[in-house]
Amino acid sequence: MNIISSKNLNLYYDTFHALKDIDMDITQREITALIGPSGCGKSTFLRTLNRLNDLVNGVTITGSVTYHGKEIYSNDTDVTELRKNIGMVFQKPNPFPMSIFDNVAYGPRLHGSKSKAYLEELVERSLQGAALWGEVKDRLKKSALSLSGGQQQRLCIARALSVSPDVLLMDEPASALDPASTMKIEELLFELKKNYTVVIVTHNMQQATRISDKTAFFLLGEIIEYSNTRELFTNPRDKRTENYITGRFG
Repeated sequence: MNIISSKNLNLYYDTFHALKDIDMDITQREITALIGPSGCGKSTFLRTLNRLNDLVNGVTITGSVTYHGKEIYSNDTDVTELRKNIGMVFQKPNPFPMSIFDNVAYGPRLHGSKSKAYLEELVERSLQGAALWGEVKDRLKKSALSLSGGQQQRLCIARALSVSPDVLLMDEPASALDPASTMKIEELLFELKKNYTVVIVTHNMQQATRISDKTAFFLLGEIIEYSNTRELFTNPRDKRTENYITGRFG
């Protein structure tokens, strides 16, 4: 079942045409990887899915993006609610300069949760969901900035999970991490897929083959090919896809 669909999606940064007629259906409870060389539109597309590009000056968007069949760019869309349902984890860990507990409780408090018992249960559940509870349960009052890079990134995932999203958007979540932390994030993604839809931008093609169900190859603002990951990497239909995945450019 498709959870997000884009149709004839175009995005301009002033006069620069960054996304060109993007048609894409994202399936519920799968991991969809977006690959392609730097500047090809992967992260720009990711940010259209929860309207983060609204925050950029000079952006014009045409076409359609629907979430559960509802147009997200309509005037009556509650953007705060949309971003609660479609969470984002960024490339570099960005914990708030506050305690581990308060990082995870921040979103629920913002949405009106005040009960101490409820927040304690929610923080524990979110940290468990991000495979971090066992490492931090005895230091929840310590600063989030005291955690390692890999732990900080999992904390950011816990923070995203705390508001019960439907979809997680991830913009190269492991690119700033060491191999051991990267492996933990990848293992976590397999667990998250049981309950969430994940869309991930990655420069690491081996990572895409390991973790994703479907892969879209972007080039110069267009989707060149989009199919099951195994098929795209073993039997690409477009010569440009083959040239990219075999390292002839990129």
